[in-house]
Amino acid sequence: MTAQKVLNLSDLEQDTAVRVVVDGVPIAVVLDSNGEVHAIGDTCTHGDVSLADGFVEGETLECWAHGSAFSLRTGRPLNLPAYEPVPVYEVTIDGDDILIDPAVTKDVN
Repeated sequence: MTAQKVLNLSDLEQDTAVRVVVDGVPIAVVLDSNGEVHAIGDTCTHGDVSLADGFVEGETLECWAHGSAFSLRTGRPLNLPAYEPVPVYEVTIDGDDILIDPAVTKDVN
């Protein structure tokens, strides 16, 4: 697979997540307060709900249902009840286009 355009950079609001589905893979795309674009798995590993409906604070995305915050950089949950990480995807910016390949996750170890 190759990276696909999922959004325009101008579609994002700072500190707000947007849900996209690429080849059947739900992904939360976030423009953080530093202007960096992140892409993580959109499904909370605790409650099976969309993380894009949650709250962005700093470098975390907090699940609206039970409050687990996931690192936008590593996908790891920073507090309970979630204890399994979500995948983190490579993001490429080409002009105003945001490109993601759902088959390519970042090695965050």
